[in-house]
Parts: sequence; structure tokens; C-alpha cells
Amino acid sequence: MVDTAARTEAKPATPAARSAGGPKVDVAALGRQLLGTWADIRLASRERAAMPELQRIEGQTMAEHRERVLGQLKLLVEQGAVHRAFPKALGGEDDHGGNIAAFEELVIADPSLQIKSGVQWGLFGAAVLHLGTKPHHEKFLPAIMSLEVPGAFAMTEIGHGSDVAAIATTATYDPETEEFVIHTPFRAAWKEYLGNAGLHGKHATVFAQLITNGVNHGVHCFYVPIRDDEGNFLPGVGGEDDGLKGGLNGIDNGRLHFTNVRIPRENLLNRYGDVAADGSYSSPIQSPGRRFFTMLGTLVQGRVSLDGAATVASAMGLTIAITYGNQRRQFTASSDTEEEVLLDYQRHQRRLLPRLATTYAQYFAHDEFLVKFDAVFSGAADSDDDRQDLETIAAALKPLSTWHALDTLQEAREACGGAGFIAENRITGLRHDLDIYVTFEGDNNVLLQLVAKRLLTDFSKQFKNADAGAMARYVVSQTAERAYHGTGLRRLGQTIADFGSTARSVSELRDEASQRELLTDRVETMIAEIAGRLRDARKLPKADAAAAFNRNQNELIEAARAHGELLQWEAFTRALARVEDEGTKQVLTWVRDLFGLGLLEKHLAWYLMHGRLSPQRGQAVGAYIDRLVERLRPHAQDLVDAFGFRPEHLRATIATGIEQERQDEARAWFEEQRRAGTLPVPEKSAKK
Repeated sequence: MVDTAARTEAKPATPAARSAGGPKVDVAALGRQLLGTWADIRLASRERAAMPELQRIEGQTMAEHRERVLGQLKLLVEQGAVHRAFPKALGGEDDHGGNIAAFEELVIADPSLQIKSGVQWGLFGAAVLHLGTKPHHEKFLPAIMSLEVPGAFAMTEIGHGSDVAAIATTATYDPETEEFVIHTPFRAAWKEYLGNAGLHGKHATVFAQLITNGVNHGVHCFYVPIRDDEGNFLPGVGGEDDGLKGGLNGIDNGRLHFTNVRIPRENLLNRYGDVAADGSYSSPIQSPGRRFFTMLGTLVQGRVSLDGAATVASAMGLTIAITYGNQRRQFTASSDTEEEVLLDYQRHQRRLLPRLATTYAQYFAHDEFLVKFDAVFSGAADSDDDRQDLETIAAALKPLSTWHALDTLQEAREACGGAGFIAENRITGLRHDLDIYVTFEGDNNVLLQLVAKRLLTDFSKQFKNADAGAMARYVVSQTAERAYHGTGLRRLGQTIADFGSTARSVSELRDEASQRELLTDRVETMIAEIAGRLRDARKLPKADAAAAFNRNQNELIEAARAHGELLQWEAFTRALARVEDEGTKQVLTWVRDLFGLGLLEKHLAWYLMHGRLSPQRGQAVGAYIDRLVERLRPHAQDLVDAFGFRPEHLRATIATGIEQERQDEARAWFEEQRRAGTLPVPEKSAKK
């Protein structure tokens, strides 16, 4: 690892492409805006992430890494860094948004530290907090908060994965002893992928089907001891260590199973469902389906934090790659003696700057998402609709940001060549650790399917109480709209308006209202078309209805992705409206346009096939993106510097200025040789 303390932070020379009169970015103000609503809390967490004792040591064995991360959790407790979301009566701060903001920044130190702390306090502890009641809080939370009781969050089963409602572990009430009997009936019902289960966990919050008086009341959560103080499994509890994984090896993931393990009736976390001593069941929520989704909704913070942490990781990878690309030189393309900086090549700009634009969109969308989360969990906006909206936003944004992180870190690695493959430059380690984020807290495709179902539900609600006339008018308008697009009239009108000029084609595309219309239209059209195809599915037998839904599943997921992209674009646009400095506003407008037009380019086939863009205007999308990346190239370093990562955060040798020193040394050596006339004559020159 490079000694960053001994090296000054070198900035690359200002690229020649920047004109003296061009816009300038207020890096400090932009950086503050990127930090979002909980800026000071994020900064404090970043200071913590800069501490060497909390950072990953590359090359450690799995056993060493696990013990180091467990020790780091104890440091977080000592520093009072993990109690922010817990009740004030127990030493917390009841600050749910600030807690997540601080937690996300731990990915800078080590993703294993971030996730293991999330398991302990964001899943295991949060299950007790949100699914339990005051007696549970007073009895269990102090030891969880202090790490006296490390715990596992035992929800997922090998045989059901994301289908939590169908888990097979049972909790059967025995009224004679007033105990629940936790039982795993077969191998596929083992709890799997559980952090803290492999080695350190002493208790677990176990999700199981609650059965009493012969009735299954669905999935509930139970507080179950699993190990004694010496680390041995308690009677009836068994398990296995998951061993070496593709990443996050500082976490002791493992499997658990239970053979008729008895726990007191009071260990049912009973906020949403309770069993009396005689075995009678009661719940404040009568609908089993609504009760189940309400319980799961209280644990949405995992998806919230993954969205934010993935965005931070993307920003780190881009900062490393762009800083390196601004210093590393290769090939004498425009000079006989001077090599080109990598970032001056259009392809290098094209591979990094659009991903930078998407990362900016994710930063702004995530802050709005976190504000919504805080409002729900603080009780400021806690209606059923608010909770459903929060769950839908979580299911829309988490897939986009986690997929983007993998794509961005891979591209950043390649953009740094062999240097990007060296472990000390962080990118490969981040890529390995972030891989699991796409299936953490729900597989991304399953989450997007949930979003699509919500969009279909909202679409159908428009006509729930509509009369036949309203429906007829809608059908006529849709038919007319489709005819307009389908006959090519829209495309013809665009071609006439553009009149052979790329500039005219571009002028509308860079208009904010036009971008919004195109992005919104895609979501609405896709949902309307799918809804039309599924309109009569509810009347079909169950198997036929499922088959009809399955035939549209891929398009449903694509519609949900389009919805998530629209959420990000809208958030970026609202953030842009809050920028006061004119230079920063101009540059950020280009970044927003790059994000918006990048979405049009990615989905260009849809826009052409549906008549939303003429071929000429479609061509103009790519041409204008090329112009945008050229305009943004001089500001690339400012835009990544605004993320605010210091060398001790990045801990990547190639982002410390060492490459600039190497290049300057090489250029100075050749310049001296040329002045002294000691350079050998090139073979081509010698033949003349």
C-alpha cells in the first residue's frame, strides 16, 4: 500500500481543451450538494473511514479478515458510531436518515465492515427494533447495541430465496409449555447466506411460519439463541460455515437449521401479530397479505443503504480511473514528441463520462430516497401509501445503482489497464465485494417485478370508478396516439422540422421538457401496452393467468427499469434547479443532458420502433453525446474531486499523483536529451 501521507496530492495539468473564458465548477459547493441532506454526518463518517484501524488490509486470509472486521465493529461501538437509529431511551438518537447516511460511507473503509455492521445493527438489531415491542427493546437491544450479543438475521432459505412468504421453517405454539417450537423440516429450508451465522453470532432473528391451534398465520419473526458464550451451537441448533466467497470475506456467512428448538412465547417479536398464553392469535392488521408486506416493509433500510453504498463505490472507481486517465500518457497522436493524456482520447471520455453522469444522477436520487425513508421511519409521513411508495422506490433504485456499480467498476478497471488489476489500486477488490449487492436484500429482477406490478396497479386505478364513456375516450385517445406514431407522421414532422440540420435535431433533444416527455412517454406506453395485454388475465384460470403474466415478464421488468431511470433523471433535474453558481450550473446541465441523452441512446431502438424519434433525430442523439463528452472533458477532474475523496479514502496508488510524477520525469528526461542532442536518430529519419 502506498504511503499517502508522504505524498502530496498532485493535480493533473489543466487540459488544453479548457478555454480561459469557459465555465468553472465551484468544487466545494458542488461537493457539499452531493453530500446531501445529512452532509455533516457523512463527513464525520468519512473521517472515521479514513482511520487505518478501520480499513481493509489487502492480502489477509479469510480468518484474519473476519477477526479484523469483528474488532472493527467493537471500535465502532466505542466511538458511538452505530446507535443513531435506536431509541433515545436506550442511548440512541432516533435519527433514521442520518444513521443510513453514516453507514453507507463505511464502504470507503471496507465493504465487509459496512455489511457486517449492517447485519448486526441494520438487520438483526432493526428486526428487534421494528418488529418487537417495548419489552423486547428493553430486554434485547442494549446487548445488541453494545455487541455483547452478535446476531444473525435468519430470513432467507436455500429453497426459496426471495420468496419469503413461502419459507418452510415453522414456529409451532405449544400452549402446555407456553413455548414456540422452531423447526426446519427439510434441507431446502435451512437458513442460508446469513452474516454472523458462520462463526460469531450468538442469537438470531428467525423468520418462520407461525402456527397455533392448527392455523398457519404466515411469516413472523422470533428471537432465538443459537450459540453459547464459547461459540458452541445450543441443543437443536446446527449449521455450517459458507467458507470462502467471491467477495466480502470479512463476513462469516453461514447456514442455520433448527430441530424442535423451544423458545419462550415472549420471544415472538409481536408488533404485528401476537399469541396469547392459550394459543389464540391476534393482530392489528387483519389481512394476512397486508400484514406480511407491512412486516417486510419495516426492514426496507437494507435496500436503501445498498443503493447509497453502491453509488459511493461507483464514485470511488470513477475518481481513481479519471484521475489516472488525466495523468497517464500514451501514443504521440498529435505531436512528434508529446504523448497524449488518456482522457483526451474520445473513447476514454465515452467510456467514463456517461457513467460519471449516471453516478451523479444516483447521488441526487438517493438523497431524495433517503429523505423519504427518514420521513416514514420518523413518523413524519407514515401512512400506508407512504410506506408503499418507499418500498416501490427502494425496489426501483437499488437494482439500478448496484448493477451500475458492477458495470462502472469493471469499466474503470479496464480504463486503467494493467494498473487497474493490481490489488493496491482498489478497483478489483471493490468489484468483487460489490458483486453480491445485486442479489442482497432481494434479487434485482425480482425487485423490478415488484415495481412493475405497482405500476400496473396504479394504471388500473385510473379507471376503477370510471364510466364507460371515460374508458371509451381513453381508448380513442390511445388509438389516435398510436395511429399518429405508427403511420410515421411524428417522424415525418421531426424530419421536416429538422430540415437536414443536425443542430436543429439536437436543439429539441437538449431541451429539459423534451427529455422529460420522452422518458415519461416510454414508461407510460410500456405499462399501457402490457396492461392491455393482461386486461383479461384476472378472468382466466390461475395457471393460464400465470402463463399470461410470464409471457410479459421481460417487458414488465424493462418498464420498471425505465421508471427507475425516470426517477433518477427527475431527481437530477430538481437538484440542478438548486444550483446557484452559474458556471457549476452550466457544467451540471451538460452532465444532466449526458445522462438523459444516454438513456435515449441506450433505448434508441424502442424510440425508433415506436415512432417517437425520426432516424435523423436518433442519429443526432449519438452526435450530441460526443459533443457533450468533449465539453465535459476539461471539467472531469473537478467533477470527481467534488465527490470529496482524499487519498486515505481511495488508497489507490495510481490516484495519488505518482503517475503524474512518472510522466513528468519521463518528459523531462527526453526533453533534456533532445536539448543535449544525445538522442539516437530514429531509423526512419536516418534513411532520408
